[in-house]
Amino acid sequence: MTDVKQYEHRLDGRSSPGFSPAQTAIVTTGLVRRFGSVAAVDGIDLTVPRGEIYGFLGPNGAGKSTLLRMLCTLLRPSEGRAVVAGHDVVDEPQEVRFRIGAALQAAALDDRQSGRELLTLQGRLYGLRTSEIRTRLAEVLDLVDIGLAIDRRIGTYSGGMKRRLDLAASLMHNPEILFLDEPTTGLDPTSRQSVWSEVRRLNSALGMTIFLTTQYLEEADELADRVGIISEGRLVAEGSPDALKRSIGQDVVVVEAEGDDPSAPDTLRQLDAVDEVSTDGRTITIGTSDGSSAINAVAIALSRTKLVVKSITVRTPTLDDVFRELTGSHIEPSETNR
Repeated sequence: MTDVKQYEHRLDGRSSPGFSPAQTAIVTTGLVRRFGSVAAVDGIDLTVPRGEIYGFLGPNGAGKSTLLRMLCTLLRPSEGRAVVAGHDVVDEPQEVRFRIGAALQAAALDDRQSGRELLTLQGRLYGLRTSEIRTRLAEVLDLVDIGLAIDRRIGTYSGGMKRRLDLAASLMHNPEILFLDEPTTGLDPTSRQSVWSEVRRLNSALGMTIFLTTQYLEEADELADRVGIISEGRLVAEGSPDALKRSIGQDVVVVEAEGDDPSAPDTLRQLDAVDEVSTDGRTITIGTSDGSSAINAVAIALSRTKLVVKSITVRTPTLDDVFRELTGSHIEPSETNR
């Protein structure tokens, strides 16, 4: 199997080769979910091996959460098939639910309960005995950093603490596969780093398969062994973060400029060192095979336009550059400027 796969069309039911059924945690074939005439997920083929952190990356509205909800048996596919932990999500939903944990975007937490009460109830719902609940509580609290707050009312928790408690609840029955739907959306940088650390520990300490959706480029880059990039319900590329970025084969020159000169992009495209040019407000992004050589030519060319250049920088490609190369747009414009 190649490091990077790009999908220009539907794969007509073909699943990814290279993994035996015993090695796979998740397999989807031609998975579709429609809402009326709109296909939110449009022919997704995935194979996720056991023990992998798989990141599903895309902008809001791309179909990430819809796919995850089908894998968690919360939505029924319109077409295609999904097998999770060896069981079909349509034919054997209860078997799937016993084998997975899920922390979704909207945490279902009762502010009047303490953290311990919530986790105890979760254990009971999965049929654990009292002694098993005590054991799992100790194990889960060792994995997820909640500390003394475990005995406080959930209504007193910060956003980051609630995310970690929701994660702990999804682990009470020791699932084979953990689904995380945009686990750090809305969190401050410190809380985000804390959640990342918990995810890494779960994967390294327990060998747990983790499937997470995200719109954060850094999150996918930091956590995922492999990344699937989704756009308008379709899988457009898949591979390790490094392999995806190498697939572009370019450096990136980023120009911040003020003023108005519609001819500036065409002026840059005429330079031998420039492969492609895109604009986003005051930012001009230039793809080139040699950033250090191109930067001088770009600066000279822009000096002859009506633009006032504020800065020119050279960097290596990001996952957003991969997305832009494949779709012509950014994953989240505001995110690239942070």
